[in-house]
Amino acid sequence: MRIPSPHALPIRVYYEDTDFSGVVYHASYLRFMERGRTELLRDLGIDQQTAFSGEAGAAFGFAVRSMAIDFLRPARMDDLLTIETTPAMLKGASLDLTQRVLRGHEVLVEARVRVACVSQGRAARLPDWVRKKLSTA
Repeated sequence: MRIPSPHALPIRVYYEDTDFSGVVYHASYLRFMERGRTELLRDLGIDQQTAFSGEAGAAFGFAVRSMAIDFLRPARMDDLLTIETTPAMLKGASLDLTQRVLRGHEVLVEARVRVACVSQGRAARLPDWVRKKLSTA
């Protein structure tokens, strides 16, 4: 099932996100994109604490299964970035997403991410209530 709607999260680059030259350190983009995925879920009403605790059924969480990243241009300290997250493909136990880091309209980073639903240390089918929320994104 294809899910086309993008989610946008603004992020300011701080000193702690950069290397000695004021350019964003590559690992900082991973944190930025994690926040983008988390806020997408939050905005869809998928509360991760509820999921982890099992309050809405079997306890589960999400784990990054794979990620391919293209670093196209550098971001710098004080830049205002937008982390754009688009669910691309919903599968039985996983979700594929595309993510972009933009400065204005300029694409700095592109990533393809697969997250797996995990319960009790194993891959698990996405719960129906999560699947429904993701399907309407």
